[in-house]
Order: sequence, then C-alpha cells, then structure tokens
Amino acid sequence: MFSLIVSLPVIAWLVYVMIVKKWRPQAVLFIAGLVMLGISVLANTGPLLGAKQTTGSPWLDLFKTISDLMHNRAGSSGMDIMAITGFGVYMEYVGASKALFALVGNPLKKIRSPSVVLVAAFLLTQVLVLFIPSHTGLGLLLMATMYPILIRLGVSKLSALAVIGCCQFIDHGPGSQAEIFAAQVCNLDPATYFVKYQLPITLPIIAAVAITHFFVQRWFDKRDGFVPDAAQEAITEGDDASRPPMIYAALPIFPVALILGFSPLLSPLFRIDVSTAMVLSTAISLAFEYFRLRDAKAVADSLMNFFKGMGHSFTNVISLIVAGETFAAGLTKIGMVDTLIAGAQSAGLGVHALIIIMSLLMAVSAFLMGSGNATFFSFAPIVPRVAQFLNVDTVTLLLPMQIMTSFGRTVCPIAAPIIAIAGFAGVSSFKVVQRTAIPMLVAAILNIALDFAIFVH
Repeated sequence: MFSLIVSLPVIAWLVYVMIVKKWRPQAVLFIAGLVMLGISVLANTGPLLGAKQTTGSPWLDLFKTISDLMHNRAGSSGMDIMAITGFGVYMEYVGASKALFALVGNPLKKIRSPSVVLVAAFLLTQVLVLFIPSHTGLGLLLMATMYPILIRLGVSKLSALAVIGCCQFIDHGPGSQAEIFAAQVCNLDPATYFVKYQLPITLPIIAAVAITHFFVQRWFDKRDGFVPDAAQEAITEGDDASRPPMIYAALPIFPVALILGFSPLLSPLFRIDVSTAMVLSTAISLAFEYFRLRDAKAVADSLMNFFKGMGHSFTNVISLIVAGETFAAGLTKIGMVDTLIAGAQSAGLGVHALIIIMSLLMAVSAFLMGSGNATFFSFAPIVPRVAQFLNVDTVTLLLPMQIMTSFGRTVCPIAAPIIAIAGFAGVSSFKVVQRTAIPMLVAAILNIALDFAIFVH
C-alpha cells in the first residue's frame, strides 16, 4: 500500500506535465525516478545498491545508482544506438537513402491500379525501414520521393499519407534503437532477437496491415468522393542531379548484412557486434565518397556528420533511456513492482492477462505521449521481474510490448512523424490518423494473438 500511496501521485504528475504541459520526457522521468529513490531512502525500504557497489551512504548510493545506469547504458547498447544514428545521418548526408529508394521505388511506376500500388508502396516501406530506421526521417524521405509517384498514379492524398505514416509502425530490424535495447534487456543477440522472435510475429502483421490498407483506404476514398482520374497532379520530382550514383544504394544495406551474416544464427567463424558493423560500414562509405569526389579533405570533413549523429543520439535517445531506467529504478525500489506482482497474484491474473494489460498500457502511453521510445524505455527495465514472477522468458512478455508501442505512436496526431508528413502535404494530422487507426487496431489484435500462439505455453 505504501508503494501505491507514493508512486501513483508521482505517476499522475509525470503524465500531466508530459502530456498537458509538454515537458521533455527525459527531465520528467529523471525527476520522478529521483523523487521515488529519495523516498525509498527516507522510508528505508531496502538498500539501493549491493554490498560491493555501495558507497557506504544511502544518499550517495542514490546518485551512484544513476551514475551506474549512465555507465552501463553508454558502454553497451548505448554505443550501438549512437553508432546506428551516426551511420543513418551519414547515409542521409551522402544521399545513399535517395539512391536506395530510386532503386527499389521505380517498379511502383509500372503498376496502374491505385489500390494495388498503394499496397505495393506499403510493402516497400517495410523493406526500407530495415535500412532507414527513423520514423520521421523515412517518412520525410518518402514524402519527397514516393508521395509524388503515388499521387501521379491516382492514389488519393490521404491514402498516400496513411501508408507513409505507417512506414515504421513496427520497430524491427537490427538497426532499430528499440530493438537493440529490447535485445539487451532479454540478454539476446540483436540478430537472434530479430530473426527468431520478431519476424515470426511481424511478417504476418505486415501482411495483414497491407490487406487492411487496401480495403480501408478504398472505403475512405469512396466515402470522401475521391475520383482517381481527377486527382492526378503534376508534381515535379526531385532533381536526379542531387542523387549519388546508384551503387550508393548498397551502402545502407551493409550494416544489416554484416549483423545478420556474422550472427550466432549462422554460426560464423567471426563475430561482429552492431557498433562494429556501423563503423565498418561508415569506413566503406568514406571510400565510396573519396572515389566519387576525389577530395580527401571534403571526405574527411564529411565524417563529422557521423559523430554529430552520435551526439544527437546521446542527447535524444541515450538520455531518454537513462531517464527511463531511473524512473524504473524508483518504481522498483519503492516497491511498486512487487505490489503489482502481488496484486496480479491475488487477482489470479495469469500470463495471458498480464501480456494483454501491459501491451495495451504501452500502446495507450505511446498514443498519449506521441513517442514509442519514451514509453518503452521507461517500462522495459521492470519486465524481467514480472516475467520471472510469471515463470516465462523475458522475451515472451517484452516482445509484444515493444511491438505495440509503435502502433500507439502511429495513431497519435501529435507524434512528430505524423505531424511532419501531414505538414508536408498541407493536411491535418487528425485526418491522417483517421486513416491509420483501423490498420493499427488489426495489427494490435494480431500482435497479441501471435504471441500467445507462438511463444506462450
């Protein structure tokens, strides 16, 4: 009861200032965790650190707990995430993302049925997201490249936006920040997490969402009185002169190929981790740039984009993870997790009920905050304790939660990716999420059903 009396007002404050007052989630999560850790020390609910880690003072242990989180996160999955972001920024700088789309996007122009081209476009985005793991970044790239093609082929503006808005409705692939963190929480190699656990669930979901888009967008277009022949617009496509040679399309693919090719799944002679794959791929990209530009200084200067991307990731992602883990540590030390487990036990809730409840909590939180990462990074650290209580593998509980957070973001009208693409097209973000809501509902139901069918025994 004590944990509820303390934590519920803190959580209510957290939700209020993040959603209503629009405070940055890093600061809010950090302050909330710090408050609960402080109350834990005052109430003497138990030591914050073990005998080997303690400073000798419970108040100093409070800050060492946070310091340890920073060290752990910056040194493990944090470096992977920073390297991923740095590589992604460099790919944008050299134009490799445009080259990749030009390679795989041309077949769209050969399809004449607007409904079929819409489904093909959606499936194409699900390939691209493996190599461009940024919802906002990929969305804006698609608006500059795919969107004009879709409009010219008779797809309505809102249907095109619905598909582009769903470009990263699932955070999957070895380049996903959420996946790297989830794999670390589950003590799994990222490639193993992706191939063995994610793909059996995400592939059927992608197929179901593609079919749902076909019928849902056609129904909305018919309701709105959209006539394909009358909607085609003369939109000028981007200048091909700004695009690098088509060989650059291979550059974003290198890291995924390396991570999967040198993973335990294939039992290779050599092993390569995520950050190593990103650094190696960046080095290869630098060589490509030198042969294209023949200017060593310009190529050397371009490398700063990689490091700037890493710094940006530390500011926006790693700080969020540390803040989320501070919040989770506060919930744990105050006894909130134990209270939830005891409540579930007394209520007779089993693994199925808790998976549904926690997955829905992820989706609703992501919808309210407009950020899947803020939600997932906040609650993921407590999952191993709950999974241990349920006597299931951590991945069984964490996987549907991680997948669900992206669904909530995709139907949030204040989420940055949705606002960005809606603003690009000059329409209301609320109209876009009207078109994404039903496909995401189908995805949410299938996500839970597949987890039960495949992993819950």
